[in-house]
Amino acid sequence: MHVHLEGSIRPAVAAALAERHGVKIGEEEVVRRYAYENFADFIEAFKWVTSFVRGPRDFALIAADLAEQLLGQRVAYAEVTLSVGVMLLRKQDPQANFEAILEAVEPFERRGLRLNWIFDAVRQFGPAAAYDVVDWARRCDSARIVGFGIGGDELSTATKDLVPVYKHAKYCGLHRLIHAGEIGGPAKVREAVELLGAERVGHGIAAAHDVGLMDLLAERRIVLEVCPVSNLRTGALKRQLGKEDVSLREHPLPRLVRHGIPVVLSTDDPTMFHTTLREEYRQAQEMGLSERELAGIVENGFAFSFLSEDERSRFAIRSK
Repeated sequence: MHVHLEGSIRPAVAAALAERHGVKIGEEEVVRRYAYENFADFIEAFKWVTSFVRGPRDFALIAADLAEQLLGQRVAYAEVTLSVGVMLLRKQDPQANFEAILEAVEPFERRGLRLNWIFDAVRQFGPAAAYDVVDWARRCDSARIVGFGIGGDELSTATKDLVPVYKHAKYCGLHRLIHAGEIGGPAKVREAVELLGAERVGHGIAAAHDVGLMDLLAERRIVLEVCPVSNLRTGALKRQLGKEDVSLREHPLPRLVRHGIPVVLSTDDPTMFHTTLREEYRQAQEMGLSERELAGIVENGFAFSFLSEDERSRFAIRSK
């Protein structure tokens, strides 16, 4: 439910993209860049690797590679986040890029993988730029675009300034998501729900600090897309716990699950965080979640997806 296409670029693919554009880098350079101690360093690495993704051919390459990765993990369905806000900043054509992506993943869908897409804006670029991303989602006019979200620095643009953008997204028939409570506090999660009408919240781990907020999320069935390894790699977990040295066993995932909040496990930027969906489930088991709780998280992935009721029921039949 929470995987960024551009965050799935493997070192060999990054090197091939760079060479395609006249830049010589080795895979070891990519691995070196994919190491960070805080969120700001991660953003710099993301900006660097995506600088080599410049047009439809590049997007086709990384989309096909992500699809191969997902099939290798026996993923049946994913909602992939696409950084359209970054495309627009770099003067690219989102429609041409998106059409190339759909064509590239078609062979993998014939092999059993189903993909839908979330058009994502960048919070620090401001409301006007986010509004443009919504308009591009409408312009591309594809049933495969199921949602609109905003990532980036949640401590930048005030949530209240994004209200008109989310009203526009709702008017356009898009499901609404936002990254919140990753490095920000519980108030950011509450604002996402109460001001923006977010149906799912990316990360949201700060909610563990506020019992009243956890009650709200459980009551309203607002989904948290939890990405534990990402939280460790970016320093978000360290920030939330107020400690310099943390381990994944201290992650609030079990507390959130046991409070009755719908939770899904995701990889965020899998290659950049050296993780897979299987690894996220393994880590969740290490945190003490039972097999029954893990199975419930798997079921949440389908139950709270943006699939149609008919598609969702078909997946439920397959899972049995």
